[in-house]
Amino acid sequence: MNRHSKPISDLFQLPLMQAIFGRRARRFGLGMEIPSGPLKFKSRHEPHPLSELEQSILIAAATGVTGWNFGVPFGPGAPDEHAHYTLRYTGRTAPTAGGFGTPALFYTDDSGIYFTDTRDIQPERIRELADIEDDAERLISVCRECTTKLSDQRLDLPAKPPHTIDPNIWMANKPGSTFFMPVADCSEQVLGVMAMLIGNGVVIMDDVDKRPAGNLTPFIKSGLLTEEKKFPLSVVIQSMYEANCSELAFMGHNIVLTMQAIGLGGLYYNGLNRWSILGAFADDGIKGLGFRFIKDERWSLPNPVGLDGIYEALCPPYYTDMHEAVKEFVRRKFGDGGAYDPATGGPWNKDGDVKSSVTPYSTEFIDCLGEIAQYIYDKHGKFPGSFTTIVLPGFVQTQHLDTEFYDRHYKEGAYLETHAKHMKTWHGG
Repeated sequence: MNRHSKPISDLFQLPLMQAIFGRRARRFGLGMEIPSGPLKFKSRHEPHPLSELEQSILIAAATGVTGWNFGVPFGPGAPDEHAHYTLRYTGRTAPTAGGFGTPALFYTDDSGIYFTDTRDIQPERIRELADIEDDAERLISVCRECTTKLSDQRLDLPAKPPHTIDPNIWMANKPGSTFFMPVADCSEQVLGVMAMLIGNGVVIMDDVDKRPAGNLTPFIKSGLLTEEKKFPLSVVIQSMYEANCSELAFMGHNIVLTMQAIGLGGLYYNGLNRWSILGAFADDGIKGLGFRFIKDERWSLPNPVGLDGIYEALCPPYYTDMHEAVKEFVRRKFGDGGAYDPATGGPWNKDGDVKSSVTPYSTEFIDCLGEIAQYIYDKHGKFPGSFTTIVLPGFVQTQHLDTEFYDRHYKEGAYLETHAKHMKTWHGG
């Protein structure tokens, strides 16, 4: 039994329903202060950063590899084949639309800024967690191996408007805390669902300008698309942005529920300027995460498109145009090591047979997807159009709870037994 066995074993003992019904936004951590008002309180303790084990478990809860996902098993557009919709068969702790799997995780603490990307890990088996003692450490180590350190400094988010709204100034991103930022690539998400629609013959319509989204007449004439089957472009884009927001919220809530089991304070929240966090104020000396932004006179705000070399969206400036971006999307599905490469694994008894049944996209299909994607880009100056390319709707902050604050100001039961015993269980005293 190693030194982590006892806290990990205790972690698995908290009933799920207790974590759900015991969840609260417990904002006050060690080293914090509320300067005035009826809940005035100054912690008599120094900030206490999360241990590597605590942090690693939360990261694994957010984006750990759980085994193979089952994909979408059937599509009427090709009834004799397995459906071609899924982009990644890597199962992770939070669900994603159609198995597209675009989200990844940034986080920061007193030691720097980090990025964890488990999107394309090849699982070892259909369920990665079967035994606590044998598997928990390995699952944590997978996330560690997929983590890159980006900076030696904590995220430079100013504690003032417009970067932080007033009610969060006293507690947001404070020393001792770990601040998680789940992000998603909506360009990849929208390409995924458009490929699904095209595969079923759907004509994507620009419902604002009352016309097809591009020159789709050749594809209707060839029979690839069916003129009577129409779907509004605005719904495609909005629904995929909403899907990304949901996926990122699932990641955040996984962290929050795991915080209850460990006995950590913190919360899921927004009220922070996502443009500041991503790096839109770099010219003012506020680097943030360092994302690349594109500006256009048609937009009120700049559009984040990626972090160079780390997390790049499927759109310009990383590709010359959307036709090139579509080719990369297709490569991720059907190229070497892609979702439908028979040489890669999967959840089925006969992986190779299932994947070999899928017909790769034809040149015409790729041209059609590129035509629609380029139409969106040309119309809006960005892809996927009316929303940001990189999605960051909310954050999770966690820190060691100052139970003395809650004992002073709240009724009994303000925190769980895991919070009361946390320092003894996880830090030996």
